[in-house]
Amino acid sequence: MAGGGFAVAGAPTADYGGGVTFSVVVTCLMAASGGLIFGYDIGISGGVTAMESFLEPFFPGVLRRMAASRRDQYCVYDSHVLTAFTSSLYLAGLVASLAAGRVTRAIGRQAVMLAGGALFFAGAAVNAAAVNVAMLIVGRVLLGFGIGFTNQAAPVYLAETAPAKWRGAFTTGFQLFLSIGNLAANLTNYGAARIPRWGWRLSLGLAAAPASVIVVGALLIPDTPSSLLVRGRVEQARAALRRVRGAKADVDAELADVARAVEAARANEEGAYRRILWRQHRPHLVMAVAVPLFQQLTGVIVVAFFSPILFQTAGFGNNASLMAAVILGAVNLASTLVSILTVDRYGRRILFFTGGLVLIICQVAVAWIMGEQIGRDGESAMARRYSVAVLAMTCVFSAAFGWSWGPLTWVIPGEIFPVEIRSAGQGISVAVNLGFTFLFTQTFLAMLCSFKYATFAYYAAWVAVMTAFIWAFLPETNGVPLEAMGAVWARHWYWRRFVQPPPPPKDAVAEVLIN
Repeated sequence: MAGGGFAVAGAPTADYGGGVTFSVVVTCLMAASGGLIFGYDIGISGGVTAMESFLEPFFPGVLRRMAASRRDQYCVYDSHVLTAFTSSLYLAGLVASLAAGRVTRAIGRQAVMLAGGALFFAGAAVNAAAVNVAMLIVGRVLLGFGIGFTNQAAPVYLAETAPAKWRGAFTTGFQLFLSIGNLAANLTNYGAARIPRWGWRLSLGLAAAPASVIVVGALLIPDTPSSLLVRGRVEQARAALRRVRGAKADVDAELADVARAVEAARANEEGAYRRILWRQHRPHLVMAVAVPLFQQLTGVIVVAFFSPILFQTAGFGNNASLMAAVILGAVNLASTLVSILTVDRYGRRILFFTGGLVLIICQVAVAWIMGEQIGRDGESAMARRYSVAVLAMTCVFSAAFGWSWGPLTWVIPGEIFPVEIRSAGQGISVAVNLGFTFLFTQTFLAMLCSFKYATFAYYAAWVAVMTAFIWAFLPETNGVPLEAMGAVWARHWYWRRFVQPPPPPKDAVAEVLIN
């Protein structure tokens, strides 16, 4: 079978006797709450940029185009300054996520999440008080720094803390909180749009609420055992592992395996970003770039950032388009719950395949409807029943994304990297995600104006390519402990030419737990 099939024979799959304890659930929920700020920002951006009270003082040119008697509906919102407001956050997040890899090794993942929440809080305050575009951009940059730090640290924290058997479900918790944040933002926009003149300030300022949740959560949880061992804090690592695994787990055996991986990392003192370029890390580097890039090429940017604008283009009014975005957020949240229940039962690959097939169907259907109804010139009105059909297809798209590329983009990079490049690898993955989010948010409205309805067919073609890529090159990682992940790549039909099988464990390595 292309792609290496399922879990690797001979690879360790024990979970050291630990189960799902109350402590590990609470700890992972606190860490997963890092997704709240990203989800809130994704939801809030599209809604605020559709509010006339926001556009009037900052982007009056967009309002003038909306008021034109005859207009190309694909091009109403095509404003580089408007898209700069949305996309500046992701450029800042790219820089922060790359820096976060080095910072994490120095101060730990818990401290990085704390810093991310504080920066996001500051950005929310600046945006709520903005009086010009410059203040909006400064606030967005602070938000971006917060998201870059949190997105780098939280998924890896979850992967390192969760038991191997349920790692997929716990790591998907990041996407669950992202979906909750997105839904909360859409509901906020729907209510704030009814407040004249300052409703947009309420939407932007309430970003401080999820930031506060992250700050409090980060203060209440310990750092991960792996991160503590990297910094030489053996007893704290043992205590942290015992806290999340419970009394019945063989904590010393698991800690010895983690220590062995940490010692292997210390044997190579070159920088992690240099090591990830080594030949044996080729599959990790490819996945660190390909998975987040492909997520953006699903066309999720249409739904995530610009759904109110999309629905206005499709014929909905302002309030109706905001309510449609609320419906999408609810659908995405429900489908993420489906992913949590299935990712460790059926594996990662089957969710990628089923999600990819549904995404292709939905994109092609939306392209056909908009092409038939609005036409190439964008000046035709869409019949109500076709507007509802666009909403329905977008809901199905959101559901498919919610059980596949949405959560798995956080699960896969969080679990595939060996410890010596884990922080750097996750930093690259988040940077790629935010970098291409910046690129696509900056260009999507111009692309919609130029490509018209063919924009959706373009994304459908990319989904077909990425689904084939996953089938051929991503092995199943379900249930494999992080310390045994090297065996998965060593047995893959293609990647085995780069990765050597891991050596048998040496009992002497466990001495680090005594010294």
